[in-house]
Amino acid sequence: MNSANPILVTGGAGFIGSNFIHYILALQPEARIVNLDRLSYSGSLENLKDLPDPSRHIFVQGDIGDSTLVEDLLRQHRIETVVHFAAETHVDRSIASPEAFIEVNVVGTFRLLEACRRTWLPLANNRARFHHVSTDEVYGDIGPEEPASTERDTYRPNSPYAASKAGADHLVRAYARTYGLPVTISNCSNNYGPRQFPEKLVPLTILKALEGSPLPIYGDGRQIRDWVFVEDHSSALVRILDRGRPGETYHVGGGNQVSNIELVQLLCALLDGVRPALVNAPHSRLITHVADRPGHDRRYAMDFTKIRSELGWQPAYGLVRGLRETLQWYLDHADWLETIRTRPTYQEWLEQNYAVRQDPR
Repeated sequence: MNSANPILVTGGAGFIGSNFIHYILALQPEARIVNLDRLSYSGSLENLKDLPDPSRHIFVQGDIGDSTLVEDLLRQHRIETVVHFAAETHVDRSIASPEAFIEVNVVGTFRLLEACRRTWLPLANNRARFHHVSTDEVYGDIGPEEPASTERDTYRPNSPYAASKAGADHLVRAYARTYGLPVTISNCSNNYGPRQFPEKLVPLTILKALEGSPLPIYGDGRQIRDWVFVEDHSSALVRILDRGRPGETYHVGGGNQVSNIELVQLLCALLDGVRPALVNAPHSRLITHVADRPGHDRRYAMDFTKIRSELGWQPAYGLVRGLRETLQWYLDHADWLETIRTRPTYQEWLEQNYAVRQDPR
């Protein structure tokens, strides 16, 4: 990764993008970031508070679909590295409103690729790199005894979200093969950690447990996911940018496969341990089963042998340590939680997605 020029981070006010910015500014004192984010419902300038040396960070509110804006940023700042996080990411939202996922994840990625192609290729810049951040969901679900997904597996997306990310992955590969655009792709398992918008399982559980509200679990709660702490994801991305081979895909995983119900029970136990005096302890009694989401995949698992053997990366956080640090961050940042919790759009989403669901048992 060439540190002489700024890095363009798309979606850098969101969960993973903002954590990556915090991580790389702390890791590399010479790093500079141009952060392009349209500040949709899950992006927030709150996520960019307390950056290490904020003078090395430039925030631009805008859309990755605005090709003129992106090309201007690439040329003005002489950007040679793009790390593309910007995406609609929540499966439930994709089921309710799929069009936005096609517009952002597919069309937006296409326009971003076009801007890079038009800017970089005429210069024959062999230092340029377009890195696309994707998901394990493109592979679809796997059986309980099947081996974890590898980089050579067939795509079988089962939700509009997963299909839109699969489409974006294919576009990135096509631009590498057809135009020679220097790209890498990473597919990552479920992230958790600080600054995650509380529509996802971990922060939603923490917020509702602190409120003493029911903790909703889809169906029987036996859906299995591999969980990776967001700082581990950031460290993997830096390793790929530094050492990854152009044109290659790398899987990033945490090596922590647990069911959703086990994860929520663990979070409840950790909260009981740090706040035993809370009136709702033990918090596991708040667990409530609700109707499952349509087409809910039962298991994802990532084989990250390739990034470990080729690039020397492996996760540093076990699940208990990562969840403990995540929980403590939310307890220490009640102001952040309050800002998110009181957004009208967030309350409307909770009402739409959970209030109408009934216990299926």
